[in-house]
Amino acid sequence: MLLQLLSALWESLPWSEVLLFLASFLLIADCLKRRRPKDFPPGPVSLPVLGTIFHVDPKKPHLSALKIAEKYGKVFSMQLGTQWMVVVNGLPLMKEVLVHQGDNFLDRPPFPLLNEITGTFGLLASNGLSWKQQRRFVLTTLRNFGLGKRSLEERIQDESRYLTEAIGDEKGQPFDPHFQINNAVSNIICSIVFGDRFDYHDGHFQNLLRILDEAIVLQGSVWIQLYDICPAIMKYLPGPHQTVFKNWDQLKSFVKEMIEKHKEDWNPSETRDFIDAYLNEMAKDGAASSFHEQNLLISTLDLFFAGTETTSSALRWTLLYMALHPEIQARVHSEIDSEIGQSRQPRMEDRDSMPYTNAVVHEVQRISNVVPFGAPRMTTNDTELAGFRIPKKTIVAANLSSVFLDKEEWETPDVFNPSHFLENGQFKKKEAFIPFSAGKRACPGEQLAKMELFLFFTALLQKFTFQAPQNVKLNLDYRVGITLSPQPYQICAHPR
Repeated sequence: MLLQLLSALWESLPWSEVLLFLASFLLIADCLKRRRPKDFPPGPVSLPVLGTIFHVDPKKPHLSALKIAEKYGKVFSMQLGTQWMVVVNGLPLMKEVLVHQGDNFLDRPPFPLLNEITGTFGLLASNGLSWKQQRRFVLTTLRNFGLGKRSLEERIQDESRYLTEAIGDEKGQPFDPHFQINNAVSNIICSIVFGDRFDYHDGHFQNLLRILDEAIVLQGSVWIQLYDICPAIMKYLPGPHQTVFKNWDQLKSFVKEMIEKHKEDWNPSETRDFIDAYLNEMAKDGAASSFHEQNLLISTLDLFFAGTETTSSALRWTLLYMALHPEIQARVHSEIDSEIGQSRQPRMEDRDSMPYTNAVVHEVQRISNVVPFGAPRMTTNDTELAGFRIPKKTIVAANLSSVFLDKEEWETPDVFNPSHFLENGQFKKKEAFIPFSAGKRACPGEQLAKMELFLFFTALLQKFTFQAPQNVKLNLDYRVGITLSPQPYQICAHPR
């Protein structure tokens, strides 16, 4: 009898109205979730499920942020799915977030895609005590293996010779310098992390660099934003995000192989590189709990990725800007000839007597803005910023474009102009130059990157004049990924 009553009730339900009610309920619930918290920064209207994704041009996200700031102010909010994000613009507010209130903005947010790749391990994605221990260990180990010392400078000089020889083999014909530069830059961090460099004709390593490059570019696509918004659905769908996972799995397999090889001939009394140092740390009595296999794998992967991509992109921009500005390249050549000549390699001590070359290196970093939002942060506590209340666990992004293109900071912000870093013919440091971020979570490889940029750039300009191929017009188009890198281009390197 009861079953008959339930069956009759089931058949009599007005299902169209029930579905309409459920849809309305879910929509209202979603809208309530999207209500900005009290005293939260203003921002564009958020759509159900997708948030504010349609307010951002995926091909120019950093410039979209500048336009939104013009409308809503230097501190504005956006929504990624159900997650709120605050975007900070301008040097004073950026210093407030990164330095003055740095402890309140110290964590990394748990983006679903990043969690799938690295979890909360390693150096870039970790938080709390684990992050402090990993960062301290990385900085100490980098110093032990030559950071800031002549030994590391000599490694870069050696690699500069390999790079100039490889480019010289092009005989002045058009070529794409992408992976030669990638390989050269990567070899510096590889020598520290793995204890070895890789030949430019090593097919396996070249393939790894291409896999890394593909993953970096794909991670700037709308598909990745959709994955971070709806991971439960997107992980079952085909698309570029699946290629990203596959590529990172291959890179992790490479690092695992290198770790296993180190274990086979590991000698605690002879520390050859970062992996050996980490194995030594893990083997210590009373070693901190964060020193384990997973952190070794991801920390090594972090160093390999970060030590390859950003500096490589910046160097590729420098060659492009030199070819587009022959008058600036000629002044660099003149300064190199005057201060170094052709008989010896550039040294870091030359930088102080080469203000124009140093200014060019800095100006390329400013105008190319390789990492326009830096690495995102997350609030560790309820915090106040510019009169707004930012709740704990809110994602915060620092829009570096708002600093690098600020008319109050730079005479001609939209123009490639090395004079931004010169005063009375001498190099002038600028507070607004923060490509490596600032504060406690600033890039730990900043000093290494600065050495590489100056030494590689000066060595290349010492040996070559870079020009566009005949009947080719070079441009400054870029690829949006984890970094802003030049679109592939062909260039000619004419021996000097």
